[in-house]
Amino acid sequence: MRPCPPGAARAGRALPSVAVALVLVLMLLVIVRLPWAGDLGMHAATVQRLRHSLLHPGNPLVDADTTSPYYSPWMLLLGCLARVTGLPVFHVLRVGALVGLGLLATGVWRYVRTLSAHRAAPALAFLSLVLLWGPLLFNWSGFLGLNSLALTVAYPSVLALGLSFHFWAWLTRALRAGAGWGGWLGLGALWALILLCHQFTGVVASLGALATVVAARPGRAEWPRLGAAAALGLVLLWVWPYYDFFALFAAGADLEAIHRSLYGHLAGRFGLVLLGVAALGARWRRDRRDPLVLFFLLGVVVFAAGGLTGHYSWGRALPAALIPAQLAAALEAVSAGRRAVRAGWACLLGAALLVGAWTQVGTVGYVTGRDALPGPVAAKYRTPWAGYHWITPWVRYGDVVMARTMASRQIPAYGAYTVAPGYPDVFLASAGAREAAERRYFSEGSEGSEGSGGSGAAAVRRGVLREYGVRWVVGGRGDAEPWLRRVAGGPGGQVLYEVVR
Repeated sequence: MRPCPPGAARAGRALPSVAVALVLVLMLLVIVRLPWAGDLGMHAATVQRLRHSLLHPGNPLVDADTTSPYYSPWMLLLGCLARVTGLPVFHVLRVGALVGLGLLATGVWRYVRTLSAHRAAPALAFLSLVLLWGPLLFNWSGFLGLNSLALTVAYPSVLALGLSFHFWAWLTRALRAGAGWGGWLGLGALWALILLCHQFTGVVASLGALATVVAARPGRAEWPRLGAAAALGLVLLWVWPYYDFFALFAAGADLEAIHRSLYGHLAGRFGLVLLGVAALGARWRRDRRDPLVLFFLLGVVVFAAGGLTGHYSWGRALPAALIPAQLAAALEAVSAGRRAVRAGWACLLGAALLVGAWTQVGTVGYVTGRDALPGPVAAKYRTPWAGYHWITPWVRYGDVVMARTMASRQIPAYGAYTVAPGYPDVFLASAGAREAAERRYFSEGSEGSEGSGGSGAAAVRRGVLREYGVRWVVGGRGDAEPWLRRVAGGPGGQVLYEVVR
């Protein structure tokens, strides 16, 4: 086989780095726009509560004095930033997104450097993490697909994943070269920080750490330090004052229903990762204790156990199987034996990355808008949520708003409370009663008290408003009542009503 000309070889090595630079520029532009979908309102509401009260923020979504697992060290820091600078909450979330993206990019680089010295390995690994998924678009926090990352870049899960890669890199080097007691205690503190910031990503980080330790076969000198690191991490989890971390273990039943969908459409969502599974097989043949292989197996076991036992929230451990497979696919393209074998892996990986990029090409629309996209690309674009900024001239911080579920997922981002939480809340004992009250209000005749509910239905609705101190109702035109005054209209025929007492 004739060697490649030096110029062509250099261009081939530079191509992954150029592609990563383009992805990062795209993500920076996305952060400027900060498209809204999923849990962004929850995180904005968390910052709102902390900026008003760092010590006793209360429930992020409803007017209740409860703790919340969203009050993590990272959100506390963002709340302090909002309080000190006076920046709007969504500006603060953009700052958080920049930090999270930076930690993710540098963390991937540091961890991959512990696995390969090849100059192109970190760039190929980053591309695999964001593009090597499947032909069916999939978005969920804690999952690093490009489209998912664009929608969740301001979430604590991205920061936690970035910290996880740094954690694995630090742990690998500590096991290889040795580290003093201070280094190991720092690892324990970082482990606790990841778990407090995003519990599901903390499970992934823990599985990766376990795989790293098993693969390294630490000697007797390391075990006391490992034990001290774990003990310090557990103590920090126990003393965190904003919520009871260990109480979350008893709360899984409340989360199973919303996570069941993680077990559907696996081939469509993650089919391209099979290339990485084949790469893991090659690594396993070379080393029975390969850390990526062990990491993958632990992730598969937890994910499969969740599906078999009905603990569908365990499906959030799936990145523990995806990440090592995606990394393995990238590493085989630069380290798989002879040049011809590496070239074959590189071709397969390149083709898979192109398919993954095409699946997620609609991400560009979060920067340009749908109208600027060519037709085939626009068809892959998913419109983000519109938000409820249109109610803010009237609705003030701390006001209680009656709204349906989708609106309740966004309204608290602006400082108001809703009657029922828009998301499952494991520490809110009254969540069931609040959700029932919301259903009762909107189901008791949707066309007004005279036409379909009568005075009895009217009394029920007014009783719900009084019980929860509701000042505003966000509904449709059919939700008008004599005791409501129309104040403003919003997208999709929504109307803001003031409760006239």
